[in-house]
Amino acid sequence: MSFLYNEILFRPIFNLLVFIYNNLPGGDFGLAIVLLTVIIRLAFTPLSVKSLISQRELSKLQPKIRELQEKYKNNKQLLGQATMELYKEHKINPFSGCLPLIIQLPVLLALYKALSTGLKPESLSALYPFIRNPGQIKEIAFGFINLAKGAPLLAVIAGLLQWVQSKQAISLQTPTSINEPESPALKINRQMLYFFPIMVIIIAWNLPAGLVVYWVVSTIFSIFEQIYVNQKYKQNAPKSVTSS
Repeated sequence: MSFLYNEILFRPIFNLLVFIYNNLPGGDFGLAIVLLTVIIRLAFTPLSVKSLISQRELSKLQPKIRELQEKYKNNKQLLGQATMELYKEHKINPFSGCLPLIIQLPVLLALYKALSTGLKPESLSALYPFIRNPGQIKEIAFGFINLAKGAPLLAVIAGLLQWVQSKQAISLQTPTSINEPESPALKINRQMLYFFPIMVIIIAWNLPAGLVVYWVVSTIFSIFEQIYVNQKYKQNAPKSVTSS
């Protein structure tokens, strides 16, 4: 399993990272990380956008789901059947929001490994024969960031961006009607609004800056994805799900 993981995920991603580095003017590994992150996120954009749309659609169905929970509160089997029929009626797959994350996880882990080992000379032995071995990768990125060491300012930026993303995620789940109660997921997100960004800062504080650069760029990409989905809903002005 480890061999398959290395050959199918880690080595291709690592080789792509070094290939980008080799072809960048000035050989900036930080910029190579930025470009690789954008390439991978673009590849997963259809899945990520689908996941965000699914979250929005499920949020709209919360009033009807609560009605079913009240109607079948003493019969879990009928509640399950009625809930699945509701999803089918509105053409919503309740698991579609999780599937993209599950698919992306192995790739993200491979990317994490590629970034964490990329600055080590011994890691260059994983290069394919047709990828030029740079011999040594420069640790200084953008002229002032040492990718191999911690970068407290970058960690704070990562936390602030995570807060912005969390705020946007809440806006996607906020009920369209003032009379509509909040979903349990939305309540959890509100509680995590400040806790999670603080955790991001604490974790990123001690990580090599190269990994934090990936984290920052990926979060920025997610923010723009959420803006796209939000604008799409505003333009289409979908009708709210009403009780029958």
